[in-house]
Amino acid sequence: MALGGHLWTVVPRLRPIGPSPRARAWCTTVDDPQLGSIELTGLLREEPGGRDLLVFVHGIGGSASARYAQEVARVAREMGLSCLRLNLRGCDRRAPDYYHAGLSSDLTAALADRELARFERLYLLGYSMGGHLGLRWAVSGPDPRLRAVAAICSPLDLVSAAAMIDRPGAWPYRLYVLRNLIDIYRAVASQREVPVPLVEANRFTHLRQWDDQVVAPRWGFDGADDYYAQASVAPHLERLAVPSLLVAVEDDPLVPGSVLRPALARRYPLLEARWAERGGHVGFPRGLNLGEAGPTGIEGQAIAWLLRHGR
Repeated sequence: MALGGHLWTVVPRLRPIGPSPRARAWCTTVDDPQLGSIELTGLLREEPGGRDLLVFVHGIGGSASARYAQEVARVAREMGLSCLRLNLRGCDRRAPDYYHAGLSSDLTAALADRELARFERLYLLGYSMGGHLGLRWAVSGPDPRLRAVAAICSPLDLVSAAAMIDRPGAWPYRLYVLRNLIDIYRAVASQREVPVPLVEANRFTHLRQWDDQVVAPRWGFDGADDYYAQASVAPHLERLAVPSLLVAVEDDPLVPGSVLRPALARRYPLLEARWAERGGHVGFPRGLNLGEAGPTGIEGQAIAWLLRHGR
């Protein structure tokens, strides 16, 4: 793996960002057949009179308050869009449950909230696993208001994605992700019985262990392999319901070109892949230009693509 991919993954997280736009707490509920009513939360900023809503979905172990989520919200405001930064189930450390990479029904429930009914057009922008979830939603009968999806550095096949993060050279990223997942799990374990005791989950060293022993039993999968097979979006890309964008980097240390190209070997009418010349995992030069008539940078270029294909 080229050093540049690692540098672009880490360095953008160290540079200053502009002030995050003011947003208010938002919440709704989803009915879970096992646990009853589960609260979904997020941060919502509304543009007066606006009828378009950008829905942002964070990556694995992230949240609506993540650094890159704040940057997306800032650029959305500059481009005149209302923005909902959604916490996936449990990522607010309040709900007594946790999500999986194919749980698109939570997106359906969140965007069916009456408070969001006034929006006529929805655009979804997801980073990393959040982009996978957005694409999964777009093949699973999404809200009819959804106009377009953009996925940034997102896996398409969960088997290869787990293998990449579990390889020896990815251990710093893996430990970071597992630390955040365990933090979510700790909050859940304080409220109800969980599949694996917290002390045992704390000893996990690979993502596959998490998926096999925590995610699979909670969601009725027969182990990690069954989870990956059922939840991966790759086998369903021909069913995309709206124009969709995948922005990828050849040297992304977690989702490199080598793991994306097999799924992209076929052409899908509604999926466009753009390969950035420089970047890492969800980290890019400020001046990134994908040829869109919007602000430079991954946020402005992705949002411009969404608007161009959705209006």
